[in-house]
Amino acid sequence: MASSNGGFVGIDYEVTAGTQSAVITTFNSSGTLTTAARTTAVQYVIVAGGGAGGANGNGSGGGGAGGYRSSVPGEASGGGASAESLSSVSGATGYPVVIGAGGAGSTSDGARGSVSSFNSVVSTGGGGGSFVGPEKPGGSGGGASYSTSGGSGTSGQGFNGGASKYNGGSNNGGGGGGGASEVGTSCPTPALPQRGYPGGDGVASSITGSSVTRAGGGGSCGRFENAVIGAGGAGGGAAGANPVSSTANAGTANTGGGGGGEDGANGTGTGGAGGSGVVIIKEPAVSFVDNTSGVWDMNALYDNVKAGTWVS
Repeated sequence: MASSNGGFVGIDYEVTAGTQSAVITTFNSSGTLTTAARTTAVQYVIVAGGGAGGANGNGSGGGGAGGYRSSVPGEASGGGASAESLSSVSGATGYPVVIGAGGAGSTSDGARGSVSSFNSVVSTGGGGGSFVGPEKPGGSGGGASYSTSGGSGTSGQGFNGGASKYNGGSNNGGGGGGGASEVGTSCPTPALPQRGYPGGDGVASSITGSSVTRAGGGGSCGRFENAVIGAGGAGGGAAGANPVSSTANAGTANTGGGGGGEDGANGTGTGGAGGSGVVIIKEPAVSFVDNTSGVWDMNALYDNVKAGTWVS
């Protein structure tokens, strides 16, 4: 298996007794995947960029997580969906891989994250956290501010952001950004004084051999300097901030985590940026031995040598 044009972090594989084991390629930036000669279908985890948190909204919402799509058997996609079908590919063929950037933080509404994609499978960028409604949809929805409902998540990719409450004075709180496996937490009625709320948790995957959680929503903030900030959701979601911090926390890079909301009662705060996305592709093991005769399949071996995907 070979990759070109950069963009990937690493390739994990080994050859033992006539078998090339599964090949796992992680892309932390855009590039090209070139499949092994006899690969016909692959597993994937595709996470888009997370949305940025809102700012200066008297209780700004956390950014929604980037859309999360998975075809790993037995694991989940975002929004409570089951794993998707494997992606069909042609052997020894190059496929563009796009990694979505996280949404940029600003002094008002958080920006939406960008899409990640592989072989026509596209994950939607996370919704930005609100400064002052309307709510922001995305892969997972952004948390609300001054709104009774959070941004909507995309079916099969993520959950809604949390709702906010505005009661005047200090009793204002933004909603947490939605995560891939959980709705962002909403501000209750009546609103608790000076309090932010957590982002929703992400989804865990063991496609690389170790369990890693990605696509957590960003936490929101309450109003004024003593506000209790909302925690970021598991999977790279950032915690909210209050006016003591001029810039809220950013979602973790290459997790699609949502950025934290910033209260900004002083009007000068900046919401936290969303975390960039990631694409992970797993090609199945390839055997060069006929299972019946035990004889090496030289055609299969030749195909991989010719394609440059054989290592010894």
